[in-house]
Amino acid sequence: MDYIKWIRSKVGSEMIILNFAGAIIVNEAGQILLQRRRDKNAWGFPGGAMELGESAEETASREVKEETGLTIHIDKLIGVYTKYFDEYPNGDQAQTISFFYQGSISNGELISSNEESIELQFFNPDEMPDLVNQQHTDAFNDFRAQRVGVFR
Repeated sequence: MDYIKWIRSKVGSEMIILNFAGAIIVNEAGQILLQRRRDKNAWGFPGGAMELGESAEETASREVKEETGLTIHIDKLIGVYTKYFDEYPNGDQAQTISFFYQGSISNGELISSNEESIELQFFNPDEMPDLVNQQHTDAFNDFRAQRVGVFR
């Protein structure tokens, strides 16, 4: 079941709380994988919405696999980011709660694009583009500062 579609069928575009999980994936060269998202045409970390019955870690791993073709190992929790709000191109509104992990590539091949990604690209940490929202920016800043267990 697609949980977001189901809940949206009940409440429309009204403000709801949504839970997400994503990963900051670092390759062997120390570069970070970003996804240019189709919904906002902006760069962000691979990840997405939790489905009923999933843990945040399972969500991050599943979403990364779906969006990038890569299987990752979750290395550590960077943080939980809770006081953020977003409005989507279709008018849906949400307070977004996101769990960000640091991950390393176990196997798989990077796909070029899919229904959620316009493109995928590795960036040097000092040459990152602007990120899709403040939540992703804060997670990246915490990652750069080597903070773990952050909660905001």
